[in-house]
Amino acid sequence: MSVTTVPYTMRGKQGAAYEVEGAVQVAPGLVVFRLPGDLDLNNPARWNIGHHSGYIVAEAMTREFAMAGAKAVAPLYDWTRGVDSLIEEIDEDKVLATLGKRHCGVVHSHGYERGDVSRNGTYTDADIEQAAREAKADGMSAFDVLYAMSHTVPWMGLDTNDFNEAHDRIATAAGAE
Repeated sequence: MSVTTVPYTMRGKQGAAYEVEGAVQVAPGLVVFRLPGDLDLNNPARWNIGHHSGYIVAEAMTREFAMAGAKAVAPLYDWTRGVDSLIEEIDEDKVLATLGKRHCGVVHSHGYERGDVSRNGTYTDADIEQAAREAKADGMSAFDVLYAMSHTVPWMGLDTNDFNEAHDRIATAAGAE
């Protein structure tokens, strides 16, 4: 299955349109994209599976999860059809169960009540340095660092390789074993 970047317009609440950069077509009618930084600031699940109509099918914490979810639901229905005809055919429980097995969920299922977590899944060298200072000050082991990262922004939104790289950098800088 080839992956291509496509222009994509996401439909938000009340039908507002948002141009999304870097959407990847995973299957005919389905794209995966990162939620624009200025939208849904309290939602750490920054990756979405979108229907070609602009409506969001599901959200995920990482790009890997969103890609796996989109690939899993792709063969279930003809996603190139319009929303109205799909609604008549879709077995929502089957779609949600399939997505759930790939760590994808209903839109807005990951939201926090407070705080801007829109940077989840992206980090800077300053974030690494700060995390290393905190880990060192708390006497954290490499495992402690790993566990803490898996539950905090911006780390919990990283794909596997990026997460492992960030963990190694933090643990090394903190002298954690």
